[in-house]
Amino acid sequence: MADIPSHHYIYGTCTDFITGETIVDTDDERCRQDLARLLVEEKGYAKGDLEPRLCIETLYNGQFVASTIDITVREAGKRFMILRFAPGSIVTRERSAIAAARVLEPAYQIPLAVVTNCRDAEVLDTYTGKVIRQGLDSIPGKKEAEDLVKSLRFELFDDETKKDRERRILNAYDVEVCCVGGPCALPGAPEG
Repeated sequence: MADIPSHHYIYGTCTDFITGETIVDTDDERCRQDLARLLVEEKGYAKGDLEPRLCIETLYNGQFVASTIDITVREAGKRFMILRFAPGSIVTRERSAIAAARVLEPAYQIPLAVVTNCRDAEVLDTYTGKVIRQGLDSIPGKKEAEDLVKSLRFELFDDETKKDRERRILNAYDVEVCCVGGPCALPGAPEG
């Protein structure tokens, strides 16, 4: 284990399950990799259906934030669901996941967002903001997605005022503040 003067334990590197890339091995990353395996091995998606680590960058009031979408799922050529992982309470992640789904894809609003801590999950309708399913088992699998995509809405989200509001929400929710009170940066990364 690396000697890092923070609360992040870095175990070295690991191989990303979806892409095969070498990535930093942390407790959180291990959960993300488990989530990717769940989608492929239990839910039936091909690795090619999954896009890991997409990013939405925002800058408001001098605060730059890179919001990571852990996994984006495609079916029939459309991004129809995003998954965001974070440890702890998933209810606190709902609003930022909805905001991300509304602005990630320029052509339309992604209709479903999943928030998970790898022990529990909520599937959210990004148009209403409501939880429509609960539990890891409730995440739509490949077979269900084939039919589901036909009934989901993929409406343009082009109101710039609303887009700006959603980006501001992401910026506020996703700023990383370390548990010791300052910015949370990995070794070699710029602080704050």
